[in-house]
Amino acid sequence: MAENSLLNRLDGIEARFEEVSTLITDPAVIADMKRYVRLNKEYKDLERLTGATRRYRNLLGNIEEAKTLLENETDAEMREMAHLQLSEAASELPTLEEEIKLLLIPADPEDAKNAIVEIRGGTGGDEAALFAGDLFKMYSRYCESKGWQVAVTSFNEGTAGGFKEIVFAVTGANVYGTLKYESGVHRVQRVPATETQGRVHTSAATVAVLPEAEAFDVEINEGEIKWETFRSGGAGGQNVNKVESGVRLRYMWRNPNTGDTDEILIECTETRDQPKNKERALSRLRTFIYDKEHQKYVDDIASRRKTLVSTGDRSAKIRTYNYPQGRITDHRINYTIYNLQAFVDGDIQDCIDHLIIAENAEKLKAAEL
Repeated sequence: MAENSLLNRLDGIEARFEEVSTLITDPAVIADMKRYVRLNKEYKDLERLTGATRRYRNLLGNIEEAKTLLENETDAEMREMAHLQLSEAASELPTLEEEIKLLLIPADPEDAKNAIVEIRGGTGGDEAALFAGDLFKMYSRYCESKGWQVAVTSFNEGTAGGFKEIVFAVTGANVYGTLKYESGVHRVQRVPATETQGRVHTSAATVAVLPEAEAFDVEINEGEIKWETFRSGGAGGQNVNKVESGVRLRYMWRNPNTGDTDEILIECTETRDQPKNKERALSRLRTFIYDKEHQKYVDDIASRRKTLVSTGDRSAKIRTYNYPQGRITDHRINYTIYNLQAFVDGDIQDCIDHLIIAENAEKLKAAEL
């Protein structure tokens, strides 16, 4: 019955795949960038699901064939081959069914996007800024291990080191779908370098992971953007403090969800090339607006699904880094390990994998698959 139920859900998948395959070669569709990108994403999703569906049908066919042979065949060698075929197919079936069930759950359309990551020191003063710096190093090393590119957009250094705030872009495959689980409050328990009596202090930093918006995701009237230039500060070559390569962007934006009008202010001093800084400031503006305009959508999803894994609530305490015990605890899934040094050196994939498994289990339960 479960097999029939699953097959019923798969009806029409291959036909839709063929339809989308034809549509993405249509010049009229290619000319409509929003539709073309959406159909390309659907094509990739359907391609995987179609392949799994065909394997599933073949496996069910092999099982039926083996059962028929066992019912009708008297030759011992043929019966042994049928037993082997039935055993192999039956062992593969549960894994393939689980794969198909996950593929049937609509993926978050944001998952394939690049990401903008914002880390801000919270409670704890200088120690919080140092911890924010440690988190930035952790994510930088993790991204390097994944082959992703990291580009710092802006930062504000702490007085004792680290960062009061740092914003960076991450570019690669399925970046947002992987890093989105990091949004929230990260808490550290350790003896600060400034502590003379060896007392353990608790500090925090907030991480926000946003899907990077494409140019066609939001509408911006570039004629209304007010640009200012300024000289970049800090240590550096002869160019620093002499050339106005830093850019400041001001834009009045009306929130379609609330009707409120706000001035958005963005600075970018990432490179010594003013046009590049302008381009990156525009990218941050698009991402900021995209995030705000889609907050209602995110809230609706969260209220329906109520997942504990990735609610998008940036005020929720998600993880504790306990240095005296060498312990990492992710509070959403009761995940605890005792390899803190490796973790803060960028070895965070196992934790992310557990979060993905937990969220997939919630999705399957919600979809009643």
